[in-house]
Amino acid sequence: MQLYQTQKLKIYNSLSGKKEDFIPINEGHLGMYVCGPTVYSNVHLGNCRTFMSFDMIFRYFKHLGYKVRYVRNITDAGHLENDGEEGEDKIAKKARLEQLEPMEVVQRYTLDFHNILNKFNFLPPSIEPTATGHIIEQIEIIKAIIDKGFAYAINGSVYFDVEKFNKTNEYGKLSGRKLEDMIANTRELTAQDEKKSPQDFALWKKAETQHIMRWPSPWGDGFPGWHLECTAMSTKYLGETFDIHGGGMDLKFPHHECEIAQAEAWNGQAPVNYWLHANMLTLNGKKMAKSTGNNILPNEMFSGENPLLSKPYAPPVVRFFMMQAHYTSILDLSDDALLASEKGYHRLMEGINNLEKLETGTSSSFDVSAWVQKGYDAMNDDFNTPILIANLFEAVKYINLIKEGKESISATDKTVLTEALHSFVYDILGLENLNTAVLNSDKLSNVVGLLIQMRNEARANKDFATSDQIRDQLAEMGIQLKDGKDGTTFNLS
Repeated sequence: MQLYQTQKLKIYNSLSGKKEDFIPINEGHLGMYVCGPTVYSNVHLGNCRTFMSFDMIFRYFKHLGYKVRYVRNITDAGHLENDGEEGEDKIAKKARLEQLEPMEVVQRYTLDFHNILNKFNFLPPSIEPTATGHIIEQIEIIKAIIDKGFAYAINGSVYFDVEKFNKTNEYGKLSGRKLEDMIANTRELTAQDEKKSPQDFALWKKAETQHIMRWPSPWGDGFPGWHLECTAMSTKYLGETFDIHGGGMDLKFPHHECEIAQAEAWNGQAPVNYWLHANMLTLNGKKMAKSTGNNILPNEMFSGENPLLSKPYAPPVVRFFMMQAHYTSILDLSDDALLASEKGYHRLMEGINNLEKLETGTSSSFDVSAWVQKGYDAMNDDFNTPILIANLFEAVKYINLIKEGKESISATDKTVLTEALHSFVYDILGLENLNTAVLNSDKLSNVVGLLIQMRNEARANKDFATSDQIRDQLAEMGIQLKDGKDGTTFNLS
């Protein structure tokens, strides 16, 4: 029996504004689409948090036994400045500024995106389509929308007619906006604007002479609208209606709202059953922004080369930090928060390492089965990783008490606990155990062993100043000495 048949999963659907029982379209299968990056610059931490949230969700569905098709796209054309209808394509602008071919920009930052995600231990998506690889599909969708009367061509561009669509459908239902209010709060079109209404959005944009990213179409040379790209790619690989569409909270309007309108105008049905949105990442209580210097790139976290950080942080520590907040909550990044997460991460990994060495008894003083189910209950409540992590530390506390001889565990329960911890920590949260790799390093063990020997000699000679100095300086380097009845051991702290 697959685990999904025994677990009742609820997820928060942004479309209904409430938690709902998850019922897949096809039993045992899952189709999920997540809006990927526009590859014109280095991926920033806010994006990483969004993609990490959906990596965790992808991992959990796979763990439950679903056959998952996870599609996460690369936007390599059509995304204009300020997410609007006017201005320059973000990739074309970067290419002009750096005197590069646009696809050189795309290649450079796609590689950066993949490198960063690999460091964070992401699973690759099932399919990673590019917008430029699906121009034909987008043109065909536009033709169909025009034929159904929900779009109009003018001067080589094609726009979606929002007011006409809203007469028979509901534009704004995802974001909770009313079209009448949007119209009332929008300035009138200027004489130069070719759209019928300010709310109309581009399905296809005419390429001006200087625009270097362009493709032929029935309406002239141009490029696709940003919103249309995701509709084309998601439906091609997941069908006209699929299970989950995810992305950052900032994409809810207008991007995801426009996706719904396009799909309904095109094929007459809702494209997605569950809309999931990850919340933003702030830095020291403020929005991240390059212009103010309140910004950290992922590689700067790993190297520590940023004035806002006191030290480098390993990718699993940063991932652990992000998993400590629910994906729908705002998460504030700070050096103090990272330091606290680093300590918690090492305590968790130390507990897992200690579990392997525990002696077993005839019975357990801890209900391991109930503990395991608590972990699943947390994940089944809209992927509640903070509650799951709190539950993990309950197990760590129990492991430490067994080690001290104050609690007991049977061999069977030890196996169950080990398998569950590995599933929750490695398979679902996606963490890696740095402690194991470092502690298993012969060079480190030999060096610290030599220092422990020198400290023991100092203590035997009542040279407590030297003994304390060795202990304290190792602690400053993150190596914690522990004196026990079997001698002195060390762990990363």
